Amino acid sequence: MAYLGPRLGTSRLFIPRVSAARLLGTVRMDDMGLAVSRSPLERLDFDNVVLRRLPLDPSEEPGARQVKGACFSRVKPQPLSNPRFVAVSPEALALLGLHADQVVKDPLGPEYLSGSRVMPGSEPAAHCYCGHQFGHFAGQLGDGAACYLGEVKVPPGQDPELLRENPSGRWEIQVKGAGLTPYSRQADGRKVLRSSIREFLCSEAMFFLGVPTTRAGSVVTSDTKVIRDVYYSGHPKHERCSVVLRLAPTFLRFGSFEIFKPADELTGRQGPSYGQDEIRAQMLDYVIEMFYPEIQQNYPNQVERNVAFFREVMYRTARLVAQWQCVGFCHGVLNTDNMSVLGLTLDYGPYGFMDRFDPDFICNASDNSGRYSYQAQPTICRWNLVKLAEALAPELPPDRAEAVMDEYQDLFNRFYLENMRKKLGLLTKEEPEDEILITELLQTMHNTGADFTNTFRSLSQVSCPTEEEAEGHEELKKTTDLVLEQCASLDELKAANKPTMDLRELSMLLSMAQSNPALFQMISDRVTIARQLDKLSKLKELMETSQEELKTRQAEEWSSWLTRYRKRLARELEGQSDVQATQEERVRVMDSTNPRVVLRNYIAQNAIEAAENSDFSEVQRVLKVLQKPFSSQPGLELPAWVGGHGTASQAERDEGEEQQHEASASAARNPVPYNSRPPAWAQEICVT
Repeated sequence: MAYLGPRLGTSRLFIPRVSAARLLGTVRMDDMGLAVSRSPLERLDFDNVVLRRLPLDPSEEPGARQVKGACFSRVKPQPLSNPRFVAVSPEALALLGLHADQVVKDPLGPEYLSGSRVMPGSEPAAHCYCGHQFGHFAGQLGDGAACYLGEVKVPPGQDPELLRENPSGRWEIQVKGAGLTPYSRQADGRKVLRSSIREFLCSEAMFFLGVPTTRAGSVVTSDTKVIRDVYYSGHPKHERCSVVLRLAPTFLRFGSFEIFKPADELTGRQGPSYGQDEIRAQMLDYVIEMFYPEIQQNYPNQVERNVAFFREVMYRTARLVAQWQCVGFCHGVLNTDNMSVLGLTLDYGPYGFMDRFDPDFICNASDNSGRYSYQAQPTICRWNLVKLAEALAPELPPDRAEAVMDEYQDLFNRFYLENMRKKLGLLTKEEPEDEILITELLQTMHNTGADFTNTFRSLSQVSCPTEEEAEGHEELKKTTDLVLEQCASLDELKAANKPTMDLRELSMLLSMAQSNPALFQMISDRVTIARQLDKLSKLKELMETSQEELKTRQAEEWSSWLTRYRKRLARELEGQSDVQATQEERVRVMDSTNPRVVLRNYIAQNAIEAAENSDFSEVQRVLKVLQKPFSSQPGLELPAWVGGHGTASQAERDEGEEQQHEASASAARNPVPYNSRPPAWAQEICVT
């Protein structure tokens, strides 16, 4: 048995009918002498290269402080009281050579994967980085809640495709929420159940959607509690400390290179390692050698190597944000410290998948200016790349970086159009008018309040007219009715277009913009005001419209676009010898590109509320649904509490407290399928 010996203290153990020889068989000699056989977590093969290659903070002084001349600081994770698993991702744990059932059954598993107990070979540390937050340089930030545990060697037999994306041969593992670090500032280094569940589920959801991302192996919760004021409303409450296990080839980010920044002209802040340029060169060498070995091998000239590296980061970033746009994902806090040097989606905070299509969609309720709105993401990623280029100078000559950045927009457009053509099933031809067709589709979706995910999913059911087919008015009406099911009602559009700013405040700001432009610019901006005025205008129009008039207008708009779309589909068949095979391939590609299910906020909220009421089954169920986002999964259409799917098993319930008998708020609501448009109550969800 793997857990005997020291863990049992001085208590005596009687095992009937077990010989001394068998007992001795569980014990072996290793380099340290007599040792008990170890669990899979204890056998992880750590090789913590980054701590050997990059400077370590010599001080282990507790508390928040400036860290100069170092990239990492050693830390001591703070143990949780009674840690226990909420959920694990078998696929993510398999990257480390772990079997989920073994991890879950390991009595020390929750302790190891929450940082409450340190695994053999692990060297807990926190990373020092800086960042531009909402456009302003914030100085030293760093891992305020995340804790590097080490780098685990890739086990034998790993998927070669995964190794292609991770040539280092190691997976860095982190625990997020393990307590104070030198970078915690005024915070406590803890995360709570709701934010941990959101990060866990979305990390895995993005992977199964095919979007480059960091991974999440587990969520652990506990009896340790912290006070949080969720909406900053003056009503704080106690919440359970929880921890996410995160995996990636590396968590180095754009902001990692900003620790060398000189004093910022606007904020006056500077990086803690300003002037220590040799460390920047050291970090650049490490990143390229470990994660871009082909570039290291192919460019003996250092400047050319660095330019090639920056071009590859630019390429991956353009590809990534194009993928975000095509699945309707909004990150929410695209600061430079949340941008991966590997082109991965990093740090899941107030993210959101768009429901009703709105180019101005803002998922982060704290983003009052809309800096990180859905449509702004490609531009913001470009801005962040420019800041990375500035941070890499002079190792990356500014003129060479500028030449690379000139390629960004065309590259993004190319990736975006490639993805959008697949979403529309335009596979055999690339026509210049395709871009117009896509733009008109999005405009129609916006005008009619159509659901982004479900509208694209429904388009594979639009028939592709053949030469023998007549005008097809009946078929057009059928497909129009199909899409109209995804359009917003009059009440939904009124709610969506209600200004978020008080009308008196708006009037005052409009007056100030005319009378005192300098003061106006200090407290607001013209984009925000224009957005509010646009909402007012649309709301006024909607107030003068009936539901019947709205439906008629929506039908006309969709009928017009679908007519053009079907004509474009007809041209896909030109020159094709096997029309049926072409049609079948179109449907196959569309249904494997347009997800049936994404992690909408209401789905995550249902899982969170169930977990906060000690039922973890919904988190586990949602994970299963998200692992196959393009497929229908019989038996997994609705939340677990609906229609006798049930009561969670004891293994899925929180044994850390007496079971609460009252139903969660989510169970009391009218449930909808996971692939449904959001219910009305979802509009109340506020993520900051």
